[in-house]
Amino acid sequence: MQRFSLQDTFLIKKFQKLDRHQDEDKRTYFEIIFIEEGKGKHFINEFIISYNAGDIFLIAPDDTHWFEINEITTFCYFQFTESLFSSKMNLPDRSYWLHRIERIIQNPNLIPGDVITADSDKELIWQIHNAIVLEYEMAKEFYKHNISNMVSTTLSIIARNITRDLKPRSVSSRKDQHTTIDDILNYIRQHVYDRDKMKVAAIAERLSMTSSGLSAYFKKKTGDSLHHYIIMYKLHLVKYRLKNTDFTVSEIAYQLGFTDESHLTRIFKKYNEMTPKQYKTKEDEVLEDDIPLTK
Repeated sequence: MQRFSLQDTFLIKKFQKLDRHQDEDKRTYFEIIFIEEGKGKHFINEFIISYNAGDIFLIAPDDTHWFEINEITTFCYFQFTESLFSSKMNLPDRSYWLHRIERIIQNPNLIPGDVITADSDKELIWQIHNAIVLEYEMAKEFYKHNISNMVSTTLSIIARNITRDLKPRSVSSRKDQHTTIDDILNYIRQHVYDRDKMKVAAIAERLSMTSSGLSAYFKKKTGDSLHHYIIMYKLHLVKYRLKNTDFTVSEIAYQLGFTDESHLTRIFKKYNEMTPKQYKTKEDEVLEDDIPLTK
């Protein structure tokens, strides 16, 4: 087994298995599994997926999965850690990275299976995978910087494939089709970071509806108001960032379209009975309690 750490941001494991494989390590973030060779079945949550050489799987922290192997299989894992978004990481734009990660692991429409659906992207992502491994093995000057950039590209390709079929239909293609609740939800997930595009009027215009009609339709289908849903979805992302990044409350407020830190704090406390800072302190204490003691 080969294993290495890139500034504690992510780990790479490469190994072969003959019959059955189940991860023993507890995941705290997510991982990408590359099937370099072999075939068998991938059991993930309640699904059973056949796998072959060239497949790429995305595993979230809460997923339960294992492999039943029919032919000797070579696995290559990219395992990401919470420190991916730490200020200690010299990423060119940590916030943009986070957009891609959130789109990948929080998309409720994501189903198990090979995450790369486009043949051209499949070829490209495997070329990048090979380059990342080679950069590490050679360990030449700037190799960590190069690997970070290639990992960023890998995440972008995965996010593009996951969301390719989830974008709202164009106005021209919807002339004879009624807007569905999925159209609205997908629009929100795609544009949640853009304050102007999250206005009810902007959503209605994009979906060829009136503001009142959109609000009434959303209420009828979900039992919730559109405004309240957007707020709760944003607060879900706020909690995620408080727990998994070291962004300040002020930075998170700006990233997710709140007026300022006090605006976010007021809304957060209304629904969670604590401030964002109190929530982060609580989560940090839980994380420390989960860390095993060593001699």
